[in-house]
Amino acid sequence: MFTVESFINAGKTFLFLFGELLLLFIGISFIVALLQVYISKERIQKILTTPRKFLNSILGAALGAVTPFCSCSTIPIVVGLLQSGAPFSGIMSFLLTSPILNPAIIALFLKFFGIKATLLYTIFTFVFAVVMGLVLDKLGFEKQVKKVVLKGGAENEVVYEKLEGTFWQKNLAVWKHSLTEALKLFRGVVIYLIIGAGIGAFIYEFVPTDFLARFAGASNWWAVPAAALLGIPMYIRTETMIPIAGILIGKGVGYGTMIALIIGGAGASIPEVSLLSSIFKKKMVIAFVACVFFVATVTGYLFNIII
Repeated sequence: MFTVESFINAGKTFLFLFGELLLLFIGISFIVALLQVYISKERIQKILTTPRKFLNSILGAALGAVTPFCSCSTIPIVVGLLQSGAPFSGIMSFLLTSPILNPAIIALFLKFFGIKATLLYTIFTFVFAVVMGLVLDKLGFEKQVKKVVLKGGAENEVVYEKLEGTFWQKNLAVWKHSLTEALKLFRGVVIYLIIGAGIGAFIYEFVPTDFLARFAGASNWWAVPAAALLGIPMYIRTETMIPIAGILIGKGVGYGTMIALIIGGAGASIPEVSLLSSIFKKKMVIAFVACVFFVATVTGYLFNIII
């Protein structure tokens, strides 16, 4: 099993995976950086101040899906939205979609899982985020918000409306800024891409298919909630997990099991929950984690049924 040839094959798989991830990540990061300039935090707050809760929840989920801010940026946005009086349903939908549905995730899904799985994932997570936002609002969880004062701001944030010059000058500045941000972000996550590609190559070459299918195949009903529960306390970088998941599925692990793990880990990681604890009371934090677990589990089961 552990022969020179197998190690050479594992190395080739690693280089192929890492090369794909490198091109994908830089390209998508560039697009994300563009979106974050054109769709500023102030614009998000303005859009989400509509008083109609159902429409607000849809808008919140949509904005969360196209503005993949990290937790450090998402929390100040949420605080600002709460202080501006935006409907609670839209804020919660935004908070739910932001970590689990964004252009980078969609691009990686397309590459490793195909268009059908990508469409299902996008539809399921979006709908659940809208519904959960409305449910949390209906149950009165808005009362579980702490009195938090938003301090400081992103002094170096580039916002399109604040740029000076002609149309072409402003857009050229945006593109230069976005490319710089994409490369900066790549440097920050390159270790995770290497780890993901390395683990994926090892699993592909050395882990027996039957072993994985026996414990985490689609026929094991308990594998999906167990994966969702396991993912929640883990801090899973999507860039690391999705390529590994693609290989694990090829080895016999159920689609639903991997989807539940990805949603659980991305949606309610320990760093994010810690930040949420600074603006929400305990009941709201528990409710948020429960929502992520519910979405991860149900989406996982639906994937096992449909795919």
